[in-house]
Amino acid sequence: MAVPATLTDVQRAARFWYLQKLAFGGRAASQTFGTTTTNGARMNLLRIEEDLSQAHLRLAGATIENLPWRACIERYDRAHTLFYLDPPYWQTEGYGVPFPWPEYEALAESMLLMKGKAVLSINDHPDIRKLFKGFRTDRVSITYHVSSATETRAAELIIRSW
Repeated sequence: MAVPATLTDVQRAARFWYLQKLAFGGRAASQTFGTTTTNGARMNLLRIEEDLSQAHLRLAGATIENLPWRACIERYDRAHTLFYLDPPYWQTEGYGVPFPWPEYEALAESMLLMKGKAVLSINDHPDIRKLFKGFRTDRVSITYHVSSATETRAAELIIRSW
């Protein structure tokens, strides 16, 4: 196996896509791989070109950045911009990225002041409801499936700036 640091950008992208396609639950970190004798293969080498073409068509009009959220909003905030904000869920574990309460407060302020529009999805928590009380908010029930045998139900808030 090649050392990732020695791969070209295209080779790293292909390696990432391969690992994502085969990893349990599509997890980018701490990937685990299972086996099954009842389902077909999750990756068909004869369909790679078709899969990549579909991904290209879905992402062709998207701009994907690897920036801190504030820098991204600052760079792209225009009247015609729609931001989808998906911060770590408040008081939950497993993200591996610090996101203290002042960050949520700054998100709320940014949503109030931005020229464009924003949609925020986050867990339904009393603190979050209080912070975003001036925004249009819908509560939705979400069912997460990591496998056909595992199901988790949760409530999520969809908060809009308009």
